[in-house]
Amino acid sequence: MTDIPARLTVVTLGARDMPGLRRFYRALGWEEVESSGDGWSGFLLGGVLLSLYPLEDLAAEAADGAPAPAGWSGFTLACNVDGPEQVDESFAAAVRAGAAVVAEPVERPWGGRSAYVADPEGNRWEIAWAPGAGFDDRGALTSFGA
Repeated sequence: MTDIPARLTVVTLGARDMPGLRRFYRALGWEEVESSGDGWSGFLLGGVLLSLYPLEDLAAEAADGAPAPAGWSGFTLACNVDGPEQVDESFAAAVRAGAAVVAEPVERPWGGRSAYVADPEGNRWEIAWAPGAGFDDRGALTSFGA
């Protein structure tokens, strides 16, 4: 067992045009999860959630408000954990392993808890607990949201 689960659960793309990006992914035949809207949208793809989030809102959480052209790529990778306390434990483990602190663990307006770290290349990882997230025995995401 590791200090932080070896999971890739969510890939989030910062969207400059949420309605347009949602239309594109729906046009591919991908079904949005029930709680999707223009403030957040998700597509469950083979156990990984593709998440669309307004770029400015994502930048406020994961990049200290910096716009994507200022050196941040506009996307984050996420590792969802089993409970809110595990966010703090996994965050600490990532920092011990050499991750840079981007945002300390906090309760989020969407009802969960998360923190952000950057790997040595600056890629943003969110460590998150989301109510309603479910996993199979391998740790793959099997459900998300209410």
